[in-house]
Amino acid sequence: MDKNKFRFWILVGIVAISGFSQGMLLPLIAVIFENNGVSSSLNGLNATALYIGILLVSPFMEIPLRKYGYKPIIIFGGLLVIVAIALFPVWHSFWFWFGLRFLIGIGDHALHFATQTWITSSSPREKRGRNISLYGMFFGIGFAAGPLMTPLVNINEALPFIISSILCLIGWLFVFSLRNDFPDHEVEINSFFNTIKRFKNAMKYGWLAFLPPFCYGFLESSLNGSFPIYALRMDIDVTSVSYFLSAFAVGGIITQLPLGILSDQHGRRNILIFVLVLGFLSFTAAGMFEHSFIGLFLSFLVSGMVVGSTFSLGISYMTDLVPRNLLPTGNLLCGIFFSLGSLSGPIIGGIVIEYFENIRFFSIISTMLLILSLLIYVFGKKPNIILEHQKP
Repeated sequence: MDKNKFRFWILVGIVAISGFSQGMLLPLIAVIFENNGVSSSLNGLNATALYIGILLVSPFMEIPLRKYGYKPIIIFGGLLVIVAIALFPVWHSFWFWFGLRFLIGIGDHALHFATQTWITSSSPREKRGRNISLYGMFFGIGFAAGPLMTPLVNINEALPFIISSILCLIGWLFVFSLRNDFPDHEVEINSFFNTIKRFKNAMKYGWLAFLPPFCYGFLESSLNGSFPIYALRMDIDVTSVSYFLSAFAVGGIITQLPLGILSDQHGRRNILIFVLVLGFLSFTAAGMFEHSFIGLFLSFLVSGMVVGSTFSLGISYMTDLVPRNLLPTGNLLCGIFFSLGSLSGPIIGGIVIEYFENIRFFSIISTMLLILSLLIYVFGKKPNIILEHQKP
């Protein structure tokens, strides 16, 4: 195996373990808090710590990446995650755990930002969609496997945290075998002002490509955070809800790689429009069949198959639109928009459920998907109009 393939699979493996730890923490901490009588609102507040960490650290992430390279940032992020997860059993406190999740948000973002940028920068254009889809698929597999750790809390509350921190440590050690590399240096990195300038330039070229990650963040968090509340009020049992959410996750894993390859062959813009329109139709169907288990299950499965790849397709689309020397900035903005979507999903979903009883929950998602497909259709640029050597 050549060194580029070796590096790629190590980076993908790290992302899978990171997905596993994130997928484990969400339901695990929710169950522990619920068993200890913590209110659902405080439970939800604790979960936002991860996204707050991502948003607060994002503006300061690009300068050290350009200065020190990919490897040190991945090592820093991975170490922060390992230590934070290992500390959960030390002290059972709401605000201590809030702080640990905040640190995990910073560490995970550093890890994802560096691996994502390394993969997009080193992948040839004709394989970029495939490589990013593999990145998304392995994160999805890890994220889907994470909740399987939750039942271990019945054996020992500390056990899931110990297992997860050990897995993260194993993956982290492999990073030391990689040779460090740096992103394109054709930009000024000596001031925060220049960072803001790069943000503006990346937004100018790639604003359209940042909307799919926002959409996916909104979709994922509202399905996991708001849909269970809506379902319980519709007299849908908790077991059925878990099946529906699993169907969405599995659907995304099944089609992640094929859609990435298709985007290389037929263009990111065309595939994004295609999956968003199908997503609109599948969530519209979910609203029509919300009283049927089979109807909802199939709707969630198909929805996952079509829109479960919007984050990775958005990243690939961004690499087509943004000049090469702005790829780190573009990757950073993808993460920021995903976090903004993740934060707004449960808030908007909760408001609609609470105050607008006549509006179906799925109508919010289907409307957003339709609007996004129209925006990409109207304003989408062809990849070849942006020159790779163009400077900000």
